[in-house]
Amino acid sequence: MPHKNIDAAFGFATRAVHAGNEIDAETGAIRRPITMANSYALPYDPSDLNWSSAEGQIYTRNGGANQRYLQEKLQQLHGAEDCVVLASGVAALAGVFFAVLQAGDHVVVSDSTYIAAYRLLHELLPQKYNVESTLVDSTDLAAVKAAVRPNTKLIHIETPANPTLKISDIQAIAALAHANGALLSVDNTFASPFNQRPTALGADFTIESLTKYINGHGDAMGGAVLGAKARIDKIRSDAMVNLGGAISPFNAWLIMRGAVTLPLRMRQHNGSAQKVAEFLQNQAQVRFVAYPGLAAHPGHAVAQKQMPGGYGGVLAFGLHAGHDAHNQFVSRLRLITSAVSLGHDESLIVFLGENDERQHLYPAEFHAGFFRLSVGLEDTEDVINDLRQALVG
Repeated sequence: MPHKNIDAAFGFATRAVHAGNEIDAETGAIRRPITMANSYALPYDPSDLNWSSAEGQIYTRNGGANQRYLQEKLQQLHGAEDCVVLASGVAALAGVFFAVLQAGDHVVVSDSTYIAAYRLLHELLPQKYNVESTLVDSTDLAAVKAAVRPNTKLIHIETPANPTLKISDIQAIAALAHANGALLSVDNTFASPFNQRPTALGADFTIESLTKYINGHGDAMGGAVLGAKARIDKIRSDAMVNLGGAISPFNAWLIMRGAVTLPLRMRQHNGSAQKVAEFLQNQAQVRFVAYPGLAAHPGHAVAQKQMPGGYGGVLAFGLHAGHDAHNQFVSRLRLITSAVSLGHDESLIVFLGENDERQHLYPAEFHAGFFRLSVGLEDTEDVINDLRQALVG
């Protein structure tokens, strides 16, 4: 049976469908099967094997078949040299930090990131391993430059940022990092490879929570790191084999299935979120809307430059109302679900109150409490109508 030679010459949607997939040699099935084994057959003389190696297939903690197929697909979608898939987005974050950083190193980190990145870089690694960190507004290139020290090993940014939707200039920060002997890691979860590909903009590591848009169905967890092979091999060894951050074969298969429709879903997420943001910014009850697709967003020009596919499906907004009125608004929603996560087929909303421990790091308009809204795949007018009736009360 011929091998599918899928590469960058094909369009994104074609790669999403075909990359990593083959006809199964045993059954003739045109989809990769789920291989639920945790162990693989050894060669005639296994005595010289490296039991901690991720090369070949020995034990699923060292890498499994479904993981390998998914890595092939993601590597093609990002146009990266190599990819490692792990058990969750947090495992991917921790894998980068664990593989790159040593005691005495310094990290510059965006002041608006996923909570686990904040915990790891601002609390756990400094407390346990003497890794220093500086929180900085990474939308301000001068502030990033001022935070760099002689022992800065890594700059970690998230763009668009969770939950503020702040936009950082990947290409400019990559140049700054490399000029100072540091590496750049970019959490790309809010964008997905359909909208933004940090590796092409100079990032050394692109991190994805596969749980979100790439899976797209709210039913599996996974994370990925993409970059140069030598660096990815170290993460594969340190974080997957020796820390045990391996993804399950079933989750890898589910995410592989979900990734096929990523371009179709992202077009709907992008288009609906843009219309929802435009609707909300014209409502008298709405105090602010943060969405990089809006011309008024301070990061709009940078987003236009580095997000050619679109601006994503997540936005933030707040009401001219007190704490409980925000909760009452959520209780009146009939279609949109109050739940964490994002990138699902259904629209999800979460209220983040005034007492969030990182509130002081966010732009001033966020200080009075706000919503993070992940716009799903429903008919756009149905989402807007649900918000409209909840605003009326």
